[in-house]
Amino acid sequence: MNRWLVVFGGVLMNLALGVIYAWSVFVAPFDADFGWTRTQVSVVFTIAILSIGSWFVVAGFLQDRFGPRRVAAAGGILYALGFFLASQTESLLWLYVTFGALAGAGNGFGYAIPIPVCSKWFPDRRGLAIGLVVGGYGAGSGIYGPLAREVLIPAYGWQGTMQISGAIFLVMTLVAAWLLRNPPEGYRPPTAAPAPAAGAAPAAAAPAGRDFATREMVRTPTFYLLWIAYCLGSAAGLMVISQLVPVGEAAGLGAAAGLGLTIGAIGNTGGRVLSGWMSDTFGRLNTLRLMVLVSAAALPVFYSFAGQVVLFYLLLIVIYYCYGTLLSVFASTCADFYGTRNMGVNYGLLFSAWGVAGIVGPVIAGRVFDATGDYRQAFFIAAGLAVVALVSLVLARPPGRAAAA
Repeated sequence: MNRWLVVFGGVLMNLALGVIYAWSVFVAPFDADFGWTRTQVSVVFTIAILSIGSWFVVAGFLQDRFGPRRVAAAGGILYALGFFLASQTESLLWLYVTFGALAGAGNGFGYAIPIPVCSKWFPDRRGLAIGLVVGGYGAGSGIYGPLAREVLIPAYGWQGTMQISGAIFLVMTLVAAWLLRNPPEGYRPPTAAPAPAAGAAPAAAAPAGRDFATREMVRTPTFYLLWIAYCLGSAAGLMVISQLVPVGEAAGLGAAAGLGLTIGAIGNTGGRVLSGWMSDTFGRLNTLRLMVLVSAAALPVFYSFAGQVVLFYLLLIVIYYCYGTLLSVFASTCADFYGTRNMGVNYGLLFSAWGVAGIVGPVIAGRVFDATGDYRQAFFIAAGLAVVALVSLVLARPPGRAAAA
């Protein structure tokens, strides 16, 4: 099987799953029909994030034992079913269960598959392959958000939009699941080029031939340093993502703030793909350190210039780019450091950092705003989180190399 078809399957899967980032397009219709507050409806996204992070680990465990196809197909079915059942919403609890818990579970099952599969097919260009796959996740919301807001919801209402979306996503994810298969035993890529460095210098060889069991991985200090960096770096980015439109509106941008969702999706996708490619050339840790440093510098500046449209969009692209880098390069780093045999559950445990970040970032932003009436302190706190993430990445070393030393 052509390995680029596997990448296509991963991109197709994640284009559908990434739509969950565009959840906010349904907030206003629910408010109009049911009178629910934005806080009440926003809980749906928090539940979905928790569900994705929780089921990601389970899906990784299952695919390591039963293969990727069936797990990916189950994820696609659950995800589409969550959309369809959510279209029948008449209460907040029903919405929490269907879209938050059920669609979130399907999302976690589906998202857990392409990353380990592509890691096995592309030991020589792992960063680029994973970057393309997770880039699909970032692009999904940028494509779906404007389409749903401007075309589908005005024409079919939120109920019809959810039903149409569920049907389309079912087809997309099942086709993708059929394409997602592991390479044959002993597979070697067409190119003989060795895998690039997973650390300081691209000329140094990455640890080879070492597949860590999960119990071995969690005994290495590097795992915890990576987890802290992943969590705090993502929390800083999600703090902006969760409050993007309110921050823009508070700065006087009005309707222009809404366009930030699409602008941000461009940066998010770019970070996932381009930083994935960059990490193949300059090393995983070098790329992560650079992007976290840029994020720490850009976050407070973003708030200071939020009232200027051009700078608002430019800095937004930078912040989203740095955030997208984390979702791409941490996955490649996990494969380089701990091997691909058990990557489903190994990366699942590392990815739990993102699930925690999905709570930490938005909660900090919300509490700061409630206490002070603006978001200024939240952005300085976010920059501080990014600095701690940078320190963790500076201390991190490939476990194989540390053991050899």
